[in-house]
Amino acid sequence: MATRRAGSLCRLIVLFIVCAPWIGYTCAWTPIVVKNVTQLGPQITPDVTHVSRDGGYSVLLNDQIIWLYDDTECLDREGKQLSFVSNTAAYAKEPNTNVSMLRDFGAEAVGKDQKTGMKNYAILADTTVATGGWVTFSPDELDFNLRRQGTERVAIWPGTSPTPYSTTQAFVFAPLVYVDSKPQDPSKEYQARGMTLISISASSKGPVANRQGDLIISGLEVAYGGFSSLLGYTTTANPQDLNDRDVYLLGMTDAGLQLARASVGKLTDFTKYRFWDPTQLQFVKKPPNLKEKDYQKIYLPGTFSSGSVFYSPYFNTFVMVYFNKLVDSTFRIRFLDLNSPVGKDPIWPRQGKRGKGITPEDVEALVKYAWSPEQELYRSPPARGGFNYAGIAHPEYFNRQYFAPSLYPKGTGGDERRNQWYGTKSVSEKKAGGDGKHLLLSWTSQLRGGLNTGIYQIQLARLEFDSIPGNSEGNFPSASASSSTPTLSLASSVQGPTITAPAPSIPNTSPSRSSSTALTSTGSAGRIAQQAWGLNSQRLFERLSALTGLYLLLVTWMFGYAVW
Repeated sequence: MATRRAGSLCRLIVLFIVCAPWIGYTCAWTPIVVKNVTQLGPQITPDVTHVSRDGGYSVLLNDQIIWLYDDTECLDREGKQLSFVSNTAAYAKEPNTNVSMLRDFGAEAVGKDQKTGMKNYAILADTTVATGGWVTFSPDELDFNLRRQGTERVAIWPGTSPTPYSTTQAFVFAPLVYVDSKPQDPSKEYQARGMTLISISASSKGPVANRQGDLIISGLEVAYGGFSSLLGYTTTANPQDLNDRDVYLLGMTDAGLQLARASVGKLTDFTKYRFWDPTQLQFVKKPPNLKEKDYQKIYLPGTFSSGSVFYSPYFNTFVMVYFNKLVDSTFRIRFLDLNSPVGKDPIWPRQGKRGKGITPEDVEALVKYAWSPEQELYRSPPARGGFNYAGIAHPEYFNRQYFAPSLYPKGTGGDERRNQWYGTKSVSEKKAGGDGKHLLLSWTSQLRGGLNTGIYQIQLARLEFDSIPGNSEGNFPSASASSSTPTLSLASSVQGPTITAPAPSIPNTSPSRSSSTALTSTGSAGRIAQQAWGLNSQRLFERLSALTGLYLLLVTWMFGYAVW
């Protein structure tokens, strides 16, 4: 008996030593369960000969799904460059019968193939990288690019999916970036100039982009809106005037996501923005330091490289789908947990606003509830060129509740406040199991890696969520129940949203950029890989520590069992 107790005591002691660093972690319940994923292949561009593009963001406007792209290079059948521009846009050509098919605009004939005699077609063939693309440059930016062509350029990249502010108009905060093709200091290859605001509409002649001023947010500030933006009601009322509504803007930093709020009518005036301070649980006038590393002062600590936040009618809450900076081609997901209120606001108790859930307009909930722990959603298959990047979700597909009800024109009946179902051939509305149960995902695949010679392609997949598991907390009371899914995560705290682990310090750079100026390919695989592997030492240390602890636990357990 004494020997058995000694062995048991030994096991308990080592178990405590190994697990002590993880005290505060809990096995948190999460309702996100993936039933299956169907790969849909690459986007198809019949209007051009060949295209290499990255990004791949989208918005539904005026019954047209607009796709936005960053650097876009058109090639002939032999791989020779025909044109290269900073950004392009296209319509989904057949969103019901073929979600992969695009209709490009500005395509022109550019010579013939020497072997076949067939004509080559390129997008914006009369536009060089210096003059921009779909989103035009200002006179100063145009002058800079023309003078520095071949060495440096200003680029405009959409960076994330636009935010609708009606069923026919949207906006997006796009980064302005200085690109140095041959920097003496590699870390200065990309220099953030700031954020510009672009309004977007859909005409019969193609997508339309108009810049709302030059530089709205300086490069010395957090790139608010660069990750995602959401439009909702103000704190105290449900205003009829659109300009009185609030926009919540999420921007990426080295330490995570920061949050700002501004009235729609004041988006062009950065002095009118207010900034979330997690230590005070309120918005304040002073913006946070761009290089802030104190996680207590970060809205959502973590690591992010692309993604978006949107309201899911399937989960009845806001959902965040994103890539982080681990270059592992993996989509991750969080949901706004309505059973984890932040603070003690009587209007925002457990179970949502006044205990009755939340609607798409209740964007204020972003600061009233904690985010769930990070969970892996889907690991996309990399191509031969290396890891995937620019992972984005597209909730306008397989979802008739893409628009918030308040975005429809006055007088629109309740039953008419639904958009069309897009993606019928992939999954019909009748068989889908509800709005938002299926989700279209896209990512940039590297067919051929390399900063100056890479070839990039947008790939698609349709993900189907399983029935929502139930638990004693009842996060989603309207959903069907099944078994729960435990995940290791930090416990929620009134100081701010839940996180999974301390975030590593990685420079805030975009993972989908070209390194050369005039005639080059899209993508920045080598740069991002170097940052992720060279600067992610903290996460590596955490993983090694965990493995070491597990090894010690196993050895000691075996020793104790032998003694027993």
